[in-house]
Amino acid sequence: MPLLVLRDRCRRFARCAPSLARDELQERARRHPFGGGKAVILAPQTPLSRDALFTAFGRAVERLGGRYVTAEDVGTSVADMMVVARQTCFVSGIGDVDEHGATTGGGDPSPHTALGIFHGVQAAVAARLGRGDLAGVRIAVQGLGNVGFNLCTLLHNAGAVLTVADVRDESVRRAVETFGASACAPEAILAADVDVVSPCALGAVLTRQSIPTLKASIVAGGANNQLETDADGDLLQARNILYAPDYVINAGGIISVALEYLDTYDAEDLSRRLAGIGARLSGIFAEAQRTGKPTNVLADAMAQARIASARPAERVAA
Repeated sequence: MPLLVLRDRCRRFARCAPSLARDELQERARRHPFGGGKAVILAPQTPLSRDALFTAFGRAVERLGGRYVTAEDVGTSVADMMVVARQTCFVSGIGDVDEHGATTGGGDPSPHTALGIFHGVQAAVAARLGRGDLAGVRIAVQGLGNVGFNLCTLLHNAGAVLTVADVRDESVRRAVETFGASACAPEAILAADVDVVSPCALGAVLTRQSIPTLKASIVAGGANNQLETDADGDLLQARNILYAPDYVINAGGIISVALEYLDTYDAEDLSRRLAGIGARLSGIFAEAQRTGKPTNVLADAMAQARIASARPAERVAA
């Protein structure tokens, strides 16, 4: 199973996929210019139990001696991470279990990712539409996995009007029944006639081909690496589309698993940090308005400055 390990000690997520080309693995490695890492587990062609697969993965993580700390991502779960934890302590996203059997103190990061995105959508709507709430705001959510569906719940409860798409018909039916959402074909969701597009599936969906088709004035979602290239941020700006940089708006999950791993998890502190995602994006949006620079460029500059000024111990906790 290919395992991507990047420089320094890093904390990121593991995803399981049936197939992935070597050049795509290398491209995903390139997309971590500030450090961090991504583990990609290629499901074997010969039958192998999930328990055996993640047992082997746990051993691989353990051999890295703490240079890589893993947690859930696409195709993986808390149960998978519990299997990993039998082999290594360099894992998070498991949580504690109280006397009633309920998970506390972290666990599945996807609800925290979704809440951070929700705060980010609120900030983007305030900046671009001048709205203090989401009632009646039309939002298209691409991808109804753990993060996307949790986000839909938050948006629906806030009064947003949802359009949804997913490659799994059952997920779409569930969203239509639960939220009164409108269904859209996956290939058409980015061009939906809405106020906000929220990519919450896989990355590289904002391209020189797709950006001209966007009708939304805001892009704010949880997918990683939404821009195919950095230059696509310029294309969004040229079209006056406000883009919430992906690693800023989707940081809620990594914040949660980091606090859990460092044994500093506190629900109130996490809530404050997640709300801070919206405030941080508001600052980026204001700076973009002031300077005329694309938001992805500003976010990268902020990240570089923060990393350069941090002491080594702080880099682990950031």
